[in-house]
Amino acid sequence: MSIRRSRISRPTVAAFAVVLLTLFVPAESLAAPSDHLSQLQRDADALRDDGVTGVSVRLEAPHEVRTARSGVGDLSTGRPVAADGYVRIGSATKTFVAVVLLQLVGEGRLSLDDTVDTWLPGLVRGHGNDGNRVTLRQLLQHTSGLPDYIGGVVPELSAAGYRTNRWTTYTSRQRVALAMKHQPSFAPGAGWEYSNTNYVLLGTVIKAVTGHSWEYEVWARILRPLRLTRTLTPGNWPFLPRPHARNYQQFEPGGAMTDTTIAYLPFDADADGSMISTTTDTNRFFTALLQGRLLAPAQLAEMQRTVEVPADRGFPPGTRDGLGLFWTPLSCGGGYWGHSGDGFGYLVWPATTPDGRTTVTVSLHSRPGDESSATRQNQDVTALVDRALCSARRSPTSP
Repeated sequence: MSIRRSRISRPTVAAFAVVLLTLFVPAESLAAPSDHLSQLQRDADALRDDGVTGVSVRLEAPHEVRTARSGVGDLSTGRPVAADGYVRIGSATKTFVAVVLLQLVGEGRLSLDDTVDTWLPGLVRGHGNDGNRVTLRQLLQHTSGLPDYIGGVVPELSAAGYRTNRWTTYTSRQRVALAMKHQPSFAPGAGWEYSNTNYVLLGTVIKAVTGHSWEYEVWARILRPLRLTRTLTPGNWPFLPRPHARNYQQFEPGGAMTDTTIAYLPFDADADGSMISTTTDTNRFFTALLQGRLLAPAQLAEMQRTVEVPADRGFPPGTRDGLGLFWTPLSCGGGYWGHSGDGFGYLVWPATTPDGRTTVTVSLHSRPGDESSATRQNQDVTALVDRALCSARRSPTSP
């Protein structure tokens, strides 16, 4: 999601950048312990009142689970948002891919200092791009300077463009080739800029190292051991399993909501953001990661070595980027780890405390077309996450 952790709001698609404008809003007040559940519901309702068609939230803390839903799961029928339904998680996929890469590092099969050309010789070339100068660490941390391919697969940012182009498929190498038509943003290691091309390349590196697709390695190394049976790597399969809420994108201010439940395959089908999950499974993944059940201590420490995200990139103030994982400050002190994701009509925001004991995932099922609505909705999300994690910290049920 990125919050610039997502994939559709990039400098290459400037008209859509507002979707990911994320502002940090400190919790105005922390709910009393007896009011935790109703506060979570009020926060979900606030998103509905600010125009989100459907909202679902799942908060898991020691000895308790809280959920909230608001709005509708289908504008045509008015049915409610499905309880723990399937959702697209967009760029949260990147964290799964990063975990596989770091596991391979721990096994001695590659190094973070390897260059792209070590594993994919000649693929990153043209217009000043050079795979001999870009390391795997720089791909993971968005310090590679490589251009984003997204602009090349969104030829028309409109409802008609979505419908016309949503079935178009690309290989990973074709996505990289589209990016190579542009100059890098900066020399490798000399700056920070979110680029989905980085993780398309990492998915391809995984196959070069293991002989298996990144999807298989994610399944074998993460989904199967954690029993995440409702987390999927669908590839070019564009449909959501049932149950699910429908997703809606407003492509222009004041315009109609377009049903975008069917994936936009040009950017919903690769290692940068194709996975499907549920709020329950997403919480379990991030909990296991932060509790050290997926990476050895040395590799988890590498993942949490961060660089500053520039203040003008649309992230909450103080955000820092690790290797496939972002750190965001909390108003009550400390911060949380996570990686959001979005696409046409959806936004998913997972957030986990550093000890992995408290995790919340927020799922929105529509995205607005005007800046003021996007700003309010993103403020609502950051405030919800902040209040939920701070409240859980103060709860008497949290040892």
